[in-house]
Amino acid sequence: QLQLVESGGGLAQPGGSLRLSCVASRSALNYYAIGWFRQAPGKEREGVICISSSGGTRRYKDSVKGRFTISRDNAKNTVFLQMNSLRPEDTAAYYCAIDLFPSGGSSYCDLTRYEYDYWGQGTQVTVFS
Repeated sequence: QLQLVESGGGLAQPGGSLRLSCVASRSALNYYAIGWFRQAPGKEREGVICISSSGGTRRYKDSVKGRFTISRDNAKNTVFLQMNSLRPEDTAAYYCAIDLFPSGGSSYCDLTRYEYDYWGQGTQVTVFS
């Protein structure tokens, strides 16, 4: 069973930064597409950013383009979500997830949550002034 553990959430002021980490329980991150999702109270879980297994493709939710980036350290089985210029509307629980069988292969990732097979427990990000 593949397990994912997120960390790095917390409080930030508008305009601030946070870096989230997602560690996999075994070597997997370089084989699969990875996504970060978020869910605010009363809202559906939405895709924020993803990276293909090859690392060559990234997709972004429009509202985070230019502010959020995703990277991976395969040797440490870790994926990072760097969040800059945070806004109050970024407040949510953030989840990482793995897509075992991306429909487009190694150069593909998707922001649709139903594509993903394993999920972490989430880490809370709160942006307030």
